[in-house]
Amino acid sequence: MPDGSRLDVSAFGEDYGENFFENNGLARLSNWLTANAARCPAVPAGARIGACVARPSKIVCIGLNYAQHAAETNVPLPNEPILFFKSTTALCGPYDNVIIPKNSEKTDWEVELAVVIGKKAAYVAEAEAMDFVAGYALHNDYSERAFQLERGGQWVKGKSADTFAPLGPFLATKDEIPDPHNLRLWLRLNGELMQDSNTDDMVFKIPFLVHYISQFMTLLPGDVVSTGTPFGVGLGLQPPRYLKAGDVVELGIEHLGTQKQIAVAYEN
Repeated sequence: MPDGSRLDVSAFGEDYGENFFENNGLARLSNWLTANAARCPAVPAGARIGACVARPSKIVCIGLNYAQHAAETNVPLPNEPILFFKSTTALCGPYDNVIIPKNSEKTDWEVELAVVIGKKAAYVAEAEAMDFVAGYALHNDYSERAFQLERGGQWVKGKSADTFAPLGPFLATKDEIPDPHNLRLWLRLNGELMQDSNTDDMVFKIPFLVHYISQFMTLLPGDVVSTGTPFGVGLGLQPPRYLKAGDVVELGIEHLGTQKQIAVAYEN
């Protein structure tokens, strides 16, 4: 709502998952809300907010997609997008605690713009790619750097721990964000500004990313594409800096709201 309050639309009867997006759910919800908004209760203050998309078939992430981030990690800009997966079990709400995994010493933060796919996309032309986008959301692509970079194999091992994919607090539809390549994004750790950049620093833009990914796999409605993080991650600091229990992470993207997570240690 314009005043920042939230309406409970659970009476609509659908979660925001693959079936919802595949069957024109955003338009149907909009029409339903026009007729039923007055009967929708407000979400109580302090209620837990879950991820803004129900568990997608996949979370596809883009590595080193900000020029200044590549520079801080001392790697050249990629010639093609670097793709990796994040387990869907990492998905959580925007204000849930982030759990530092068992045996972790290098849990890091990454504020990112997430793109939510609106319809099945396979072999999509770049010129038509935005037709397949439903909207955008704020994502924190938490990463355990030792698992990611020092344990062999693919990055997915460092990206997939429980609570490593807080998404939301809301999905902004495509029409609400006319230029996703000009959005400020930022992250604070214990009040200290660590990341402060703009999506205009992306190496590969959203239409190309949707086109590119669709050459290798089919993107399904509700799938999430996380478009990379700007400079200012813990790995890139001198010396590197990582999360410890009690740390408070706050982040946001212009027009897409804010998140807050408190780091807690894993417990059996």
